[in-house]
Amino acid sequence: MTVMTIEKKIYKMTREERLEYIRKATQISGDIEAMLQPLSFEDSNRMIENAIGIMSIPMGIATNFVINGREYVIPMAIEEPSVIAAVSKAAKIAKVRGGFIAEADDSLMIGQVQVVKLGNVKHATTNILRNKSQLLAIANSNSKSVVAIDLRVRLLRDKSPNNMGNMLVVELVIDTKDAMGANAINTMCEAIAPHVAEITGGEVVLKILSNYSTKRMVRCRATFDKDELGGSQIVKRILYAYALAYSDTYRAVTHNKGVMNGIDAVALATGQDFRAIEAGTHAYAARDGTYRSLTTWGRTKAGDLAGAIELPLAVGVVGGVVNAHPTAKFALQILSVKSAKELATVMAAVGLAQNLAAIRALSSEGIQAGHMRLHARKFSK
Repeated sequence: MTVMTIEKKIYKMTREERLEYIRKATQISGDIEAMLQPLSFEDSNRMIENAIGIMSIPMGIATNFVINGREYVIPMAIEEPSVIAAVSKAAKIAKVRGGFIAEADDSLMIGQVQVVKLGNVKHATTNILRNKSQLLAIANSNSKSVVAIDLRVRLLRDKSPNNMGNMLVVELVIDTKDAMGANAINTMCEAIAPHVAEITGGEVVLKILSNYSTKRMVRCRATFDKDELGGSQIVKRILYAYALAYSDTYRAVTHNKGVMNGIDAVALATGQDFRAIEAGTHAYAARDGTYRSLTTWGRTKAGDLAGAIELPLAVGVVGGVVNAHPTAKFALQILSVKSAKELATVMAAVGLAQNLAAIRALSSEGIQAGHMRLHARKFSK
């Protein structure tokens, strides 16, 4: 992406000027207006059942993001005011210290096949592992790009009040490449299910992916200059805010909602399954038995604020809504990401920046005052 010097503030631009800015910053060719047209009712009726109309959500662009040395213009779809302005301001502060450093794991997902009514569980497990190569071959028989690379078996004891007994969970480890991969994973699980039932002598119930994508982690960190934040006292107050979010679930939920304001907005703009992202993210926040902050905050030796985020993030740049929705396609063109891993790093950076913006406002003027100030600036002459 071309790094541009913005002579006029984005919020002061007309829509036409903003589109021209995008065109120049991204070298997108073609009719941008056409790319931003809403879905027709006919398209919507093909996507869902019993369609009656289209629910529109505003989409804007966040600026000032430098991630791994590259500058991004980031599309965000959200109905909440001040979010885009706040995240752009946070990114500008991070930019002073070099921006965001992020990395993402390979796109490994887990598909699960649940087996119940087993006689000899140990014998069933042995038989599954003995036929591992055959089961992987069956899983891969109908896929051209998505690949099942491993298979494992876990014994689970029912912890529900219903006392349904022991069960085995046969798990496929699947490399989904640049797709989120849900449909391919579900197809693979369904393909091996009858063979698993025959091998074990049990009954297969569920055949489905897991949205708890802990093999698909993304990590991001950034340093925020203390003077740009408002001084050492603000840094200290932010650390107090983080202490509450780490220690108290009631605060952690709202703290993480701020993180997801950013991540969900990018997910929605680019056609991702934000419900799956939310579910996996919140499960990860409670991985030690207590729901905690998704972000961590500390202080550098120089007194600047250091932030980091780590979370599971299953996203795709091919397949699903990405292929079907023209606005999602356009949003990915704006981002100009080359892979699902790159998209994940962008979303993590936005989540970290959004969290910084929220806790900075809370630690100084208060969130309502911050919203009002940003909104007043937006509509000022």
